[in-house]
Amino acid sequence: MYFKLLCAAVVAALLPVTAQAAAPVQVMVLGTYHFGNPGLDVNNIKADSVLTPERQAELAAVARALAEFKPTHVMVEMQSDAPDFAVAEYARFNDAMLATKANEIVQIGYRAARVAGLATVNGIDEQPKAGEPDYFPYDKVEASAAKFGQTALLTAANAPIAPWMKAFEAAQKTHSVAQLLTMMNTPGTPVSGMAFYYDILPLGDADDQAGADLNAAWYLRNAKIFGKAMHVVKPGDRVLIVYGAGHGFWLRHFAQNVPGYQLVDPLPYLARAKLGTAQANR
Repeated sequence: MYFKLLCAAVVAALLPVTAQAAAPVQVMVLGTYHFGNPGLDVNNIKADSVLTPERQAELAAVARALAEFKPTHVMVEMQSDAPDFAVAEYARFNDAMLATKANEIVQIGYRAARVAGLATVNGIDEQPKAGEPDYFPYDKVEASAAKFGQTALLTAANAPIAPWMKAFEAAQKTHSVAQLLTMMNTPGTPVSGMAFYYDILPLGDADDQAGADLNAAWYLRNAKIFGKAMHVVKPGDRVLIVYGAGHGFWLRHFAQNVPGYQLVDPLPYLARAKLGTAQANR
């Protein structure tokens, strides 16, 4: 009897450790538009300035709401050669940078990390090095479309994106940043889904499968991005990933399907940010 009680006590003592070790890594993927758009995407949104006092107040509300997630890591679309992918620029982050640098990495990533009290922001982006393949070989897709008389197919695949982006640009006149980010992160929109990628899968022929190649390359880049995140985290961590909305599908896919990881929806937090902005404007 004493031995059974002793065993039960040992098991009970170990339970918190076991539960802690098995705690999932919670991942919130916040898809963003490019505030200071460099024009590097196939389809580019013309973003209004986020450096105005009104937009700065809205961004502050977004950062406060995201901090309620209590992230242990904030990860952004930037490359870093540091062992933990730490972004050196974050050590210099201050209000002067907020006032002058219209970039979602600074305005959301750094800002949210500061509100959360984090000493480090991780840059987990992946770009091809010398000799590595292009992760988005759109030029080859265009060339194959022309070669095989499939330009209409490519045009049709792109067709839903332009009107959505036009509506988004118009919404900037009446919507807060939190509302715009809600549009970006709502499932089923042209920028948050995979419709374009699936539509171009047959583009090419049996030997020159340019559409399938682009799909594979895009998957590869995002898999490497998420793989970098996995190098940094430990069980029980809470990770906020701030990335271009086009990456959202695959980053959410990994967070939802990799064992030991759990996807967290950003929309409830953005709703809190919208409420905070409305209260501030009263």
